[in-house]
Amino acid sequence: MDEYSREPCPWRIVDDCGGAFTMGAIGGAVFQSIKGFLNAPSGVNRRFVGSLMAIKQRSPIIAGNFAVWGSMFSTIDCTLVHFRQKEDPWNSIISGAATGGILAARNGLPAMAGSAVIGGTLLALIEGIGILLTRLAADEFKPRILDPNDPSQLGPPQGYPS
Repeated sequence: MDEYSREPCPWRIVDDCGGAFTMGAIGGAVFQSIKGFLNAPSGVNRRFVGSLMAIKQRSPIIAGNFAVWGSMFSTIDCTLVHFRQKEDPWNSIISGAATGGILAARNGLPAMAGSAVIGGTLLALIEGIGILLTRLAADEFKPRILDPNDPSQLGPPQGYPS
């Protein structure tokens, strides 16, 4: 892969941190609005106020947690790109495992190992699905190879009027 197919690493870290914060803020707001609405006392106004209060109290915390995860993941990813001198799916998988392990360090070694396995597995699944979709899309756009001895291939493509 081309090393410069993405933006340079210092800016990538900032960009990923901001993107993760935004994703956490929006996702947290949606989730907390539903949770606040369901846990508020009955009455339309009370439920609406309960929903807004839940958003105001918890969404910034969720967004901050996402930002910490995103910036740590991106920092480890950039470090791996620097040391390995290549950008491939293994960097993301290792970064996911390391990020999961580091963020669970305060809970002890078993929690660290479990979080590292979960982080690595999730990133492996994400990378695998991305590679699969890329290959499927690439196969769809391969050019047809025409046989000059077959006259049926020389006309307009199937489905077009003559």
